[in-house]
Amino acid sequence: MHPLKDKACIVGVGETPYTRGTDRSQLSQILHATMAALDDAGLKPHDIDGMVLPMPMPTVEHLAANLGIPDLRYSASSNIGGAAPVAAVQTAAMAVALGVAKHVLIPVGWNAYSGAGVRGAGRSGPVGLPPSFGLTMSEYYMPFGLAVPAQWFAWLATRYVEQYKVGLEGPAAVALAARKHAQLNDKAFMRGRPLTMDDYRNARMIAQPFRLFDCCLETDGACAVIISSAERARDLKQPPVYIAGAAEGHPLPADDIPGRKDFFKIGLFFAAPKAFEMADAKVSDLDFVQIYDCFTHIVLLELEALGCCKPGEAWQFVQNGRIELGGDLPFNTHGGLLSEAHVAGVNHIAEATRQLRHQCGERQVKDAELGVVTGFGDFGDGSLIVLRR
Repeated sequence: MHPLKDKACIVGVGETPYTRGTDRSQLSQILHATMAALDDAGLKPHDIDGMVLPMPMPTVEHLAANLGIPDLRYSASSNIGGAAPVAAVQTAAMAVALGVAKHVLIPVGWNAYSGAGVRGAGRSGPVGLPPSFGLTMSEYYMPFGLAVPAQWFAWLATRYVEQYKVGLEGPAAVALAARKHAQLNDKAFMRGRPLTMDDYRNARMIAQPFRLFDCCLETDGACAVIISSAERARDLKQPPVYIAGAAEGHPLPADDIPGRKDFFKIGLFFAAPKAFEMADAKVSDLDFVQIYDCFTHIVLLELEALGCCKPGEAWQFVQNGRIELGGDLPFNTHGGLLSEAHVAGVNHIAEATRQLRHQCGERQVKDAELGVVTGFGDFGDGSLIVLRR
């Protein structure tokens, strides 16, 4: 058995309301989400002695000071964009399993709509670009008019659609499933805003082949997760959710899309087999998946990298309700980045945790025992955790 398997647990999750428009700062958002996660776990701020930050701001020191943490024994960062929060779970699990820290906090918060998203970039600047990513973007992409993620990943999606003759029904099924699930989630920003196939088909083009509803939300808010050792988790407030497997992976080259020999060999392609091997599990064992859904076409690529289907077949795999609640493999039961909120995917971890605690009410996957959360960041970095009840 792998030495990390089942040695650490998710013991607390919490979030702020997800909005568009807030009077809270990024730091305030994170502190509110952290206090909610602490309350969920039955812990106090001084119990936290480790932090892994998926985003560079605010700093560990700033957070520790505001939380009144007397002895921060461990800190780390994971700066690989949307893959960072899930990769951070692996880092935190190693810290608590080895006894370096007792309780590790993973927080993400940003005012992506009001402050530092696409709309706010002129006011606040971009959030946390890694040096190589930022250099590629500023030196090679932006001079040719490629300024935002929808444009960068349109290359990848266009190649995918053309090579495999992907029908419109594929990405549409992803968007419609996410929105359908959001209607069952009172935290989802898109609750009360149902989506039809006609709405999807008739939406304006953002960057071909991405229509409006192929693109994730920009929202304000924060979400936090707390990791403890399996031994300590048994004495806390909530049923422990075990981290059975974890891995990260990176495409080659990681800092450029057109320079790759194989466009579709994303980081998750390398990470998934390692995480499943650690967990001693197979895709067919899963009760649900929480997939990083920055764009619908990227979800299709991730499903293929997980081994759910063969390359080029995901657009058919997702049809006929297969990824909806009640289907073979429910996907993003909270609505995901497409329909709940965008907090870099930490909300995916929170949803998986609640699904495995059986706390999701009418969107609960019946008898859920095993699930997966993925991360996708920068130009294709990938991460994966396998969680069990």
